[in-house]
Amino acid sequence: MNKKALKTLEYNKIIEQLTACATSSQGKCLCQALLPQDDIVTIERMQEETQDALSRIYQKGSLSFAGVKDIRGSLKRLEIGGTLGTGELLAICSLLDNTNRAKSYARKEDEEKAPDSLDGMFEQLQPLTPLANEIRRCILSEEEIADDASPGLKQIRRSMKNTNDRIHTELNSFVSGGSRSYLQDAVVTMRNGRYCIPVKAEYRGQVPGMIHDQSSTGSTLFVEPMAIVKLNNDIRELELKEQAEIEIILSTLSASAGEYLEVLLDNMKLLVELDFIFARASLAKQQNASKPDFNTKGILDIKKARHPLIDRHSVVPIDIHLGRDFDLLIVTGPNTGGKTVSLKTVGLLTLMGQAGLHIPAFDHSTLSVFKEVYADIGDEQSIEQSLSTFSSHMTNIVSFLEKADRDSLVLFDELGAGTDPTEGAALAISILSHLHAQGIRTMATTHYSELKVYALSTPGVENASCEFNVETLRPTYRLLIGIPGKSNAFAISGKLGLPEYIIDKAREQLSQEAESFEDVISHLEENRVTIENERKEIERYKSEVEQLKNRLEEKQDKLEQQRERLLREASEEAHRILREAKEYADQTIKVFNKAGKSTMSAKELEQERQKLRQKMNTVEKNMSQKKEQKKKPAPKAKDLSIGDSVKVLSLNLKGTVSTLPNPKGMLYVQMGILRSQVHISDLQLIDEPVITSSTLQKTSTGKIRMSKSSFVKPEINLLGKTVDEAISELDKYLDDAYLAHLNSVRVVHGKGTGALRKGVHSYLRRLKYVEEFHLAEFGEGDAGVTIVTFKK
Repeated sequence: MNKKALKTLEYNKIIEQLTACATSSQGKCLCQALLPQDDIVTIERMQEETQDALSRIYQKGSLSFAGVKDIRGSLKRLEIGGTLGTGELLAICSLLDNTNRAKSYARKEDEEKAPDSLDGMFEQLQPLTPLANEIRRCILSEEEIADDASPGLKQIRRSMKNTNDRIHTELNSFVSGGSRSYLQDAVVTMRNGRYCIPVKAEYRGQVPGMIHDQSSTGSTLFVEPMAIVKLNNDIRELELKEQAEIEIILSTLSASAGEYLEVLLDNMKLLVELDFIFARASLAKQQNASKPDFNTKGILDIKKARHPLIDRHSVVPIDIHLGRDFDLLIVTGPNTGGKTVSLKTVGLLTLMGQAGLHIPAFDHSTLSVFKEVYADIGDEQSIEQSLSTFSSHMTNIVSFLEKADRDSLVLFDELGAGTDPTEGAALAISILSHLHAQGIRTMATTHYSELKVYALSTPGVENASCEFNVETLRPTYRLLIGIPGKSNAFAISGKLGLPEYIIDKAREQLSQEAESFEDVISHLEENRVTIENERKEIERYKSEVEQLKNRLEEKQDKLEQQRERLLREASEEAHRILREAKEYADQTIKVFNKAGKSTMSAKELEQERQKLRQKMNTVEKNMSQKKEQKKKPAPKAKDLSIGDSVKVLSLNLKGTVSTLPNPKGMLYVQMGILRSQVHISDLQLIDEPVITSSTLQKTSTGKIRMSKSSFVKPEINLLGKTVDEAISELDKYLDDAYLAHLNSVRVVHGKGTGALRKGVHSYLRRLKYVEEFHLAEFGEGDAGVTIVTFKK
């Protein structure tokens, strides 16, 4: 890939962001050296690695490789039998600690989870835990070896401590004894690694021993008393033994590490590669980017693309496609309308995708693999090289025409600008025709009307424009493919206060053809806006119809279930009544049989008959009461008022009365978002709880009923639910909140993978009573909460 295109499209800034995401020095080097690839197999492998690392980050958090040092020099010394220092051995230990941490990070909690492209790399890691533990046991820091590193070292240091204690005892006797008057100060000091005392020069003969130093004035001599000369010699000897023992310990640890040269080198390479991959995934997370699909047919189809160097909260996403129905796209429109940003977005996302980086666009956007990307964007005029704006552009164009082929993507900004408009437009058409004839994928921005006509009249060439709102004098930054753009110079000038007579005179300067063409574009734009609004309205209606259809199906299922339940209960009740009747009959027969066989009097027989009759009357009374309880009388027209709560029996739904009954008894009832006309006989009045409060609403009947807003919470928590479960619960909650006249509510969906947030946002777009929704600000829930505002 040519370096000029990388610089022009600001690919280096993406690399700087990527490098900041790496945590090891070698990982940062790999990031800095990353260039776009032109082999589709390599690209797709890198994209898959980035996707799998991103999934792991969302599930388990980030993985740090900060302890991975470059140990290749140390391994070379081990290879030839050398001994490593404490710092080098600690670097190996740190590498093994990172290896162990990465191995634990990769361990899957769910064994049935499908493997990914990183499993093999994690499985190849060998933590060498015994070696790491041994190094950590023996070496406390780069300056300190542990006493327990070996039995010999422990014995030597114990002897050194004992000898030091004896030296200090002897010296303290000099300092605090009868020789105190011979000393300059009552202190013990060291000279040349040996313990000494400061003796006044005039008392040199009173303190026998070796002189090691004197003060600058000569008044003080630093004398090693003869009594501790041997002890100091012992200390020096022990220090030499200590150093020799440390060399043995380091040699032993180096030999142990030398047995795993290939393993250590492989571990380092794998960790550096994983750091590189996880840096790409971390960048994708920062940019809210996704994995693109690739082809080699020159087809681009990027959905909701955002320029990665513009703040994602302010950038306007664009939809752009190229290479399927046309291979040349001419973008027109006013200045500052977003033409150049659109051009750079396509070029930079292509470079990022081919470098194995996710792109800030909608899922499954499509990119093509190009061997070269040529970009002529910006003004590169040079006084030193005597190049004007036109000359600098033409120099670039000449080099493009020499090298570009069907595997290239060519981007032109303001093609033909910087010279006479007539000649510039003719040159631009000729250059684009040449590239179009070769089938080279090309995008160009321009102000020339001749190029708009060329795109309209040439097969395989398409117009596009950046939308501009003349009323607000602001661009919307939306890219509209298939519609040529207007410069809007007259409209903008008029809005800014230029006198109308000057604008009219300017219009007279336009040719009849140019003016007619601009009128055609204006009509096209008006028709496009009208059609787009109608399409949105149709989509909204379709969504509502689909919702109503789903609800009706749900209600039909509920009615069917209720019908089956009622039939089952009726059958059970009939069975119970028959069983009781049989028991009554058996008892009656038993009584009469008893009367026939015994001497039971007629009076006693009559009493038994009365008891049975009372039981039957009680059963009949209970059944009649149940029937009366089951069926309440339908309300009369005078009993109903607008706003009353009722139940629609045929639908088994609760609602509120919207209109009073007409002479035929028909009225409208609002049930959530469903408003239906029903007959008064199909209704039952619902008694609401009567309470007293200044904040509650008073109805026309004089009763004070509980306001819905008094029990509808201003927030719903959807955490832990699937998208289908969340949408079902959210649907009922928003209906209640809207009927309760809440101005806005909070929907808590969490961050996670973003699937639940996308599902909630997709559903909210279809609700006609939602004014707008947006993610919460920092400190209010951030990307894990959506604020929904209802229409007034």
